[in-house]
Amino acid sequence: MSKIFISCALPYANGPCHLGHIRSTYLPADIYARYNRMVGNDVLMVCATDEHGTPIAVKADKENKKPIEISKRYHDMIVRDVESMNISLDNFTRTTDKAHYDLAQNFFKKLYDDGYIYREDIQQLYCPNCNKFLPDRYVEGLCPVCGSEARGDHCEKCGKALDPTELDEPHCITCGTTPIIKDTFQYAFKLSELEDDLKEYISSNENLPANVKNYATNWLKEGLNDWILTRDMDWGIPVPLDEAKGKVLYVWIEAFLGYISSASQWSKKSGKKWEEYWNDFVVHFIGKDIIYHHSIFWPGLLKAYGCKLPDMIYAGEFLSLEGEKMSTSKNWVIWIADFVKDFDPDLLRYYLTINAPLNKDSDFSWDDFQRRNNDELADVIGNFLHRTFTFTRKYFDKKIPEYANPSADDEEFKKAIEELPAKAGEYISNFEFREALLEIFKVAKKGNKYFNDAEPWKAVKEDMQKAANCLYLSNQLAKTLAFTLKPFLPTKADAIAKILNIDDLSDWSQANVFLPSGYEINKAKPLFKKIEDETIEAEKAKLQENLKENSEDENMSDLISIDQFDEVVIKIGQIKEAEKIEKSDKLLKLQVDIGEEKTRQIVAGLAKFYSPEELVDRKVCVVANLQPAKLFGTLSEGMILATGESGALLSPDENAEIGERIQ
Repeated sequence: MSKIFISCALPYANGPCHLGHIRSTYLPADIYARYNRMVGNDVLMVCATDEHGTPIAVKADKENKKPIEISKRYHDMIVRDVESMNISLDNFTRTTDKAHYDLAQNFFKKLYDDGYIYREDIQQLYCPNCNKFLPDRYVEGLCPVCGSEARGDHCEKCGKALDPTELDEPHCITCGTTPIIKDTFQYAFKLSELEDDLKEYISSNENLPANVKNYATNWLKEGLNDWILTRDMDWGIPVPLDEAKGKVLYVWIEAFLGYISSASQWSKKSGKKWEEYWNDFVVHFIGKDIIYHHSIFWPGLLKAYGCKLPDMIYAGEFLSLEGEKMSTSKNWVIWIADFVKDFDPDLLRYYLTINAPLNKDSDFSWDDFQRRNNDELADVIGNFLHRTFTFTRKYFDKKIPEYANPSADDEEFKKAIEELPAKAGEYISNFEFREALLEIFKVAKKGNKYFNDAEPWKAVKEDMQKAANCLYLSNQLAKTLAFTLKPFLPTKADAIAKILNIDDLSDWSQANVFLPSGYEINKAKPLFKKIEDETIEAEKAKLQENLKENSEDENMSDLISIDQFDEVVIKIGQIKEAEKIEKSDKLLKLQVDIGEEKTRQIVAGLAKFYSPEELVDRKVCVVANLQPAKLFGTLSEGMILATGESGALLSPDENAEIGERIQ
């Protein structure tokens, strides 16, 4: 018996679970865990909600709540979603638990004391209005690569990973002020020193799947840089050093440790040592977007600490929706809570597993979901089971008949049943979950054909032994299906077992142990129902309605009250001087008269649309009560109103007086 430590990537507590979360991480982990428990391995499967970081802090600011209130709300939703999909976790905790804080701080302190973490002086964006340094998600601006709107850490449009200081036209998302660059310090991890160790780990680890190994190898070829481990913000685990007041641990050092703190919590409850599982075999189930973190950064941290490295990192590829990328911001997504209101979760578990290998991108389509349910679950597996149970009760008094004088077809079918558990089990052991389910489906399909060819409805009148052999073997396959489907469709497997009077599906070795003749079964009911066209059309309509509602919400979110608008002071101004700003192809420095004792200096992004000479003496509309800010090192004391794409100035009537307020 082996001990296996299974972890699921920590869901981030700023939203509930959708189909993509389940497909890439939690479902494959559950299939693997359930199977290994059935074959007698001692499994510990853990997870936690990742509750720190800037997105939660930003959401809390927007909702005028405390970050812990936001994370608690979504923790509860995520637990509900995971439980509704029958994910059999042994422990699910939170990274806001005190035990996790203690673990993370002790981990950081040891690496610091051992010389793997050092203080580094850096430059960082700082908001002079909010009086704080701005972590990546607190800054938005234009991507320096493609020019699209981007966050401080990432451009959605071109996929470029960014540093906030690289953004063009950056602004603080809290107040809109243009940040300045200011000297500060953070703590960095000597990842570069572990490059050779990590190359050896990746190249020699035969367990790693191709997508993980290839990604990691390519990154290692580029060379590793040291990694900043801390942030300037209030929400998070404080850095355990006296000189580091106001700094917290970066989420990607402490979130990993959620695997350990969750396991440690389980140990306290169970009395078992989680370390025994870790030291035997460790499997991380993750999404492909965090391969770098789990194949490079996490093993680097563990190596520095002196821990055993993960044996297996299995990364699920992306799931699209109706051929398009899922987007929570556009509400182009199916939430788990919505799905389970209308459908059995086992139907989703089946579809997400059989639709594509986990190491390939996949798509969820309502039409294809209906087709697979109706053609495969209902027409093949469901039809086979229902006919088997119904004929057994009707023609053999609810009892499994005698098996005698088998034909060649009988023996061939019997062999397929006996071999199924080993074949499916080998696939699961090798993390080939789709192939295992396809093998199960193939034998179920063979069972349907065998049943049709045997024609027991005729044989009961002409050759009772032929009918008896057919129903004997069909019931044996039903039992084998109950066991082999248990990791994939646990609720449906239990329903099959109940009809067969089987109380326990926990032992995989019993999957091909045949039921004796004379064994009595219970009354059957249809286990898989067909999904009607009207139901699917309604679901597709919901998706479109979600898009529409999201668009309307975005429009409504742009509305402000008259009181808010009244706070903006817009005055008539006249440009007196204009000149280019050195090293900028976008910005001009303007001196603008707005009726005050001296002119205002304003930096405006007009250089691509106007020459300095064209602007002198032009009347313009000026936002006069903005917080002063520096752009390209030049003080700006207001904003000139112009259109976004063409840069056209909003010009007042010639009769408008300089300094007059627009109302």
